Amino acid sequence: MIRDLFRILGPQNHGRYREFLVWAVLYGVMQGLAVALLVPAVRALFDQDWGSFLRWLAAMAVCAVISSIAHYLQAMKGFESALTLLRTMHLRLGDHLVTLPLGWFGAGRLGQVSQVASKGTISVMGAAAHLMTPIISGIASPATIVVCMLFFDWRLGLALVVSVPILFAAARFASTMTAKADDRAHAAAVESNNRVLEYARCQPVLRAFGRTHGVYEPLDDAIEAQHTAGRSQLWFVVIGSVVNGIALQFVFSAVIILGAFLALGGDIDPVTLIALLGLTARFIQPLGEIGEFGGAIRMARNEIRRMSEILEVEPLVEPDTSGQPTGETAVQFDAVDFGYADGGQVLRDISFEVPRKSLTALVGPSGSGKTTVTRLISRFYDVDSGVVRVDGVDVRDLTSADLMSQLSLVFQDVYLFDDTLIANIRLGRPEATDEEVFDVARIAGVAEIVERLPRGWDTRVGEGGTALSGGERQRVSIARALLKRAPIVLLDEATAALDPENEAHVQRAMQELASESTLLVIAHKLSTVVAADQIIVLGDDGSIVEVGTHEVLLAAGGNYAAFWNQRHRASGWRLVAG
Repeated sequence: MIRDLFRILGPQNHGRYREFLVWAVLYGVMQGLAVALLVPAVRALFDQDWGSFLRWLAAMAVCAVISSIAHYLQAMKGFESALTLLRTMHLRLGDHLVTLPLGWFGAGRLGQVSQVASKGTISVMGAAAHLMTPIISGIASPATIVVCMLFFDWRLGLALVVSVPILFAAARFASTMTAKADDRAHAAAVESNNRVLEYARCQPVLRAFGRTHGVYEPLDDAIEAQHTAGRSQLWFVVIGSVVNGIALQFVFSAVIILGAFLALGGDIDPVTLIALLGLTARFIQPLGEIGEFGGAIRMARNEIRRMSEILEVEPLVEPDTSGQPTGETAVQFDAVDFGYADGGQVLRDISFEVPRKSLTALVGPSGSGKTTVTRLISRFYDVDSGVVRVDGVDVRDLTSADLMSQLSLVFQDVYLFDDTLIANIRLGRPEATDEEVFDVARIAGVAEIVERLPRGWDTRVGEGGTALSGGERQRVSIARALLKRAPIVLLDEATAALDPENEAHVQRAMQELASESTLLVIAHKLSTVVAADQIIVLGDDGSIVEVGTHEVLLAAGGNYAAFWNQRHRASGWRLVAG
C-alpha cells in the first residue's frame, strides 16, 4: 500500500509522506514503550521502592508526551499528504484520460471511470489519512512490546514472537475476504451506475412505448445484483472478523495459561505476571485493529489497482511534430482493414480518395462500416492495416491538435454543454468574435431559436442541450462546424431524424460548408446523395462495392441503384384520409 501511495504521489511529494511515516512509527513505538514501562513501575510500587517508582513514572510520562506530540504531527502530515494525494489522483486521472484514444470511451467506461474518480479516490484518500496510522502504530507498538517482554520474561516474550505468524495469517485472511467481497461489490456498483445512466438517457424511448410506470428490468436486475453483492460483502467481512477474533483470543489464552504455569512453578511472581498479562493485552489490541483496518486497506488497494488499470491503458501514440502535408487529397484510405476489439472485422481492404472542396457521400446498409470510416479519419481508433491519410499525411504522423484542427465533426447525436447558447457555438473557435458567432448562427438557423429563448444568447441550454429540440441541437452543431472553418467536415447522418424545417436549415448550412470545405457525408436523404460529387457504396461485408456519381451508379444497376429505387419509392408514400 505504501509503495502504491508513493507511486501515485510522485517524487516531488515523497519527502512529505516519509515525514508522516516517521512520526507514525515514533508514535507507535512511544505508545508501546509507555505501556511496557508499566511493568517495572508496578514491581517498584509493590516493593515500596518509591524512588524507582517515581523514576519509572516519570519515564512513562516522557514517553506519553513524546507519543502525543508524534500523534499530532503525524496526523497533520497525514491529512496534508491525503489532500495532496486526492488532488494528484484527480490530476493524473484527468491528464491521462485526455491522452487516450476516443474509441476507448465505449460502453461501460463511463460507469467505470466515474466510480474510480469518485468513490475510488475518496477511499484511497481516506485510507491514507485515517487507516495508515492505526496500521503503522498497530505494528510498531506490538513490536516494541515484544522486545520489552523478552527483557522482562524471555519465555512469555518468546510466546508472543511465536504468536505473530498466527495473528498475521488471521489478519491476512480477514483482509483477503474483505478484498474479494469488495471486488464483487465494485463490479456490481459499476454495472448499476451504467444502468442508472442508461435509464435516465433512454426515458424518451421508454415513455414512447408506454413504460411510464412499472419496472425497467436491466436496472432492476443491476440493483438487485448490487444488493446481493452488498450482503455477500457483509458476510465475508463478518467471517474474516470472526476468524481474526478467534486467533487473538487463542493467543491471549495461550499466554495466560503459560503465565499461570510459570507462576505455579514459582518461576514468576504473581504481581509481575499480572503486569505482563496487562502488557500482553496491550499487545493483542492493536493487532486486532490491524485485522479490522486491514480489510479497508485492501479495499483501498483494490481502488488503486482499478485506477492503475486506467492509468496503464496505452495513450494515443503521437509524434512530437506533425508530418508535412503534401496537398494531394483531403482524405485518402489505402487498403484499410479494421475490426473492433470486441467484434469481428468491420472494414475490408478499403481504398478511396476524397478530393479537395468536394462532397463525398457514404452509402450502405446498417453495419457496413460507414460511421467507422469517420472514426478512423478522426483517429478514434487506429487501423489494423493500411493507411488513413489527411492532407496527404498518415493520421498517425499527426499530433491530435493538428489533426483535429483540420476536421469538424457533426454527428446525429449532438451533445451540448450546460452553458449558454453562444458559449456552445463558440466551442468551435473560442477566439471568434460575437459578430462571427452571430453570422454562422444566422446561416445555421440558430438565430431563430434565440428569439424565443427567455434570455436570448445568454440562455443556458441544460445538460446535453435538454432545453432545445433534437433538430435545434443539430443546428447548433452545424454552427460550430461553420465557425471552426475546418478544411474537412465529417457529417454522420446529420439530417436523418430532422423535421422539414430543421432539415432545410441544416441543408443550407451544408451548402455553405461545401463552398469552403471538403465534405464527407453519411447520408440516406436523396437530396444529399444526388448532390454529391462522389458516392461510395459499402457492402454488407465492409468492402467497397461501387464508387461513382449518381448518374453513373444509377446506370450501372448495382447496389446503389437498388438503394435509390427503394428510397425513391419510400419518398412517394402519402397518408390519405379514408
